[in-house]
Amino acid sequence: MGDLQTPEKRLMVACCGQQEYVAALRMQEALVERKLAGDADDWLLLLSHPPVVTVGRSATAADEVAVRALKHDGVSVVRVSRGGRLTYHGPGQIVGYPIVDLSTHRRDLHAYMRDLETVIIRTLADHGVSAHTEPAKTGVWLDGKKIAAIGIAVRSWITYHGFALNLAPNLRHFRTFSPCGLDSEQVSSVTELGFELDEDSLRQSLAQKLGEVLRRQICWTRLPENLTTDDI
Repeated sequence: MGDLQTPEKRLMVACCGQQEYVAALRMQEALVERKLAGDADDWLLLLSHPPVVTVGRSATAADEVAVRALKHDGVSVVRVSRGGRLTYHGPGQIVGYPIVDLSTHRRDLHAYMRDLETVIIRTLADHGVSAHTEPAKTGVWLDGKKIAAIGIAVRSWITYHGFALNLAPNLRHFRTFSPCGLDSEQVSSVTELGFELDEDSLRQSLAQKLGEVLRRQICWTRLPENLTTDDI
């Protein structure tokens, strides 16, 4: 665990603009493969998605009705192999996908999810917003409303997927279904709750706080040039 105190452990941070969900997933998978092959650097991809709903294996008949309504409203539909039901992403969210080797941090997925919650809460606190967690629930809350969702996957202790912070998304799309099993009215955004924050500043803070929590040196960069279109 001593290597956590040294600056050699790096978190490479890339702002990737708006990416289709499937393309972003392939980026993550390619970076996971690089780390499994011996790449020492961890990564954080910061981006947004065009309107998309992902459909998990546990989707219900009611969810399928909501999917048809969202599709009619111009939202893309992607069926994924994860468990769970429906997840929405769209413009106005800040999405973060950390690709992190937990074997050099701590091999505890629940603790890692708490770390991601801490990163978001500390970031918002630096911008004058007092967010919090809720007992027995995953995510970040503000004034009784959920403003950030967290969902992770892991391969050989390498993480992918991550978090989505609702800065100013189209909340009408959330109202179509029950996000994470919640009443749709329980989901909100930072802007709807009365806070006008700068997106670029939030991205900078999220990266910095993740580096602090994981004890990594932040290095802003672009995706590797040899991460070819064949890789993604």
